[in-house]
Amino acid sequence: MAKIKPSKGAAYARILGVGGYRPTRVVPNEVILETIESSDEWIRSRSGIETRHWASDEETVAAMSLEASGKAIADAGISAEQIGGVIVSTVSHFKQTPAVATEIADKLGTAKAAAFDISAGCAGFGYGLTLAKGMIVEGSAEYVLVIGVERLSDLTDLEDRATAFLFGDGAGAVVVGPSQEPAIGPTVWGSEGDKSETIKQTVPWTDYRNGTVEKFPAITQEGQAVFRWAVFEMAKVAQQALDAAGITVDDLDVFIPHQANVRIIDSMVKTLKLPEHVTVARDIRTTGNTSAASIPLAMERLLATGEAKSGDTALVIGFGAGLVYAATVVTLP
Repeated sequence: MAKIKPSKGAAYARILGVGGYRPTRVVPNEVILETIESSDEWIRSRSGIETRHWASDEETVAAMSLEASGKAIADAGISAEQIGGVIVSTVSHFKQTPAVATEIADKLGTAKAAAFDISAGCAGFGYGLTLAKGMIVEGSAEYVLVIGVERLSDLTDLEDRATAFLFGDGAGAVVVGPSQEPAIGPTVWGSEGDKSETIKQTVPWTDYRNGTVEKFPAITQEGQAVFRWAVFEMAKVAQQALDAAGITVDDLDVFIPHQANVRIIDSMVKTLKLPEHVTVARDIRTTGNTSAASIPLAMERLLATGEAKSGDTALVIGFGAGLVYAATVVTLP
């Protein structure tokens, strides 16, 4: 029986660069109030959101991804030709095939990089990061680009009082490459499909095509059920990620949770008993919930503003439709 030659990858992987792109149009709560019965005070108190960005026709999933990716590649100090893999997490690319990752890989100028899309909702960045780490350690790529991108304004029902104010558009990207020391910890991830009805698309595309429904499909959720699950169950997952990395909350510098809701973020901070020195991302206030893009966008902003710095130890956790989740500890680029 022939013996398969072992892979020759890097010992470890790390995030080498990060980039983000937010559409130029800024949408305040007042615009949302044109179609739902609510108030600016209610939206802020329930979600923490003051403004969000909505994409123009030109700011496609691919276009936003290319902008964020170019910044991440430059930040990493490498060239696009060195990228061996492109992973895009999105639920708002409306071409079923081909994967938008292939278009991005080509337009960036990669040397025929492996390219594919994943659908893991708001946990998509964590899923992509884990896959990228595996590719680098396994040896199938030296550098992998991980992109979280959404145009959730296309999937927002502006008459749905529970969700109309939540979603925004944008793209965040990171370059993952080889490291001589551990810089991306073990991932704690999973799914709870029995709760999938709590966040979902209203109807299948086929119902709209066949005329069974007249309204274009949108994302809807059961707010209270999602809130309880996120606060209580995801705090446990976050702690498991810390344990898996072999650190405690006292060792943390930064906490970057999925930007779903400020109340969820604040409750997780309290449950985890994070020390006051830990910087907490609250990018949702001006960016809204951008699903797979929220963690890399928040990471990019913290580094750009100086609230976080290169080499900081950060806990990242994403959670959402599925219900799926992924948490890990990383060293910031």
